[in-house]
Amino acid sequence: MRIESRGSVALVTLQSGKVNAVGPDFVERMHALLDGARDARALVLTGAGNAFSAGLDLPSLIELDRPTMRGFIDRFDALMLRIFELPVPAVAAMNGHAIAGGCVLALQCDVRLAADKEARIGLNEVQLGIGLPAVVLETLRWQVPASSLAPIALEGRLFQPREALQLGLVHEVLPEAELVEKALQRAAALASMPPSGVRMVKSALRRPAADAVRKHDAAEAEKWLDGWFSSETQERLRATVAKLKK
Repeated sequence: MRIESRGSVALVTLQSGKVNAVGPDFVERMHALLDGARDARALVLTGAGNAFSAGLDLPSLIELDRPTMRGFIDRFDALMLRIFELPVPAVAAMNGHAIAGGCVLALQCDVRLAADKEARIGLNEVQLGIGLPAVVLETLRWQVPASSLAPIALEGRLFQPREALQLGLVHEVLPEAELVEKALQRAAALASMPPSGVRMVKSALRRPAADAVRKHDAAEAEKWLDGWFSSETQERLRATVAKLKK
């Protein structure tokens, strides 16, 4: 991963394997990058290569025992909530697939721009037998219209960028060649506003969702782990990992 200063904006590029999958190392590097971006007035997240992030790094997670997996989920949840509550504006430049954990990451941002290309966006966890923890459900509920919750969360469908636009998963679809520059321009415009006002309003708007996450996170994490370690889900996950290794 790398972070670049573009004036008042920090451009963070996700780099983790071929599809920027989210595993323990990814989460810790993201925490470190956010530590290094404390002076930025706005943030842009984008992915290296052809994907924003295609979700959890299943090969690195499938053999973890329950206590270790719980530690990973706690750090993942903390990272998502940290981005959701950033005191500065955050823009996701979704340059390709944003699936499951990758979509969750994008959903923590204030503005989500997607490349107009063949790509899948969405939360398909339920199709693997995995639930959605509080940090996902509460921030999703805040970000998209109520009518979009069933197709996104309950059905776990994956959408092309223009379909995602209709559901509120993304705010704008742009030509791929223009995506990052437009995201930087959008972030710079937000960064030009007085930071104290942005910080106060953003905190007030997002506080109910963040409070709900903190209230339910521990109990929902245990339910999530119950699902992850169920025999049916483990069978599905291992079959998926086997396909990825081919």
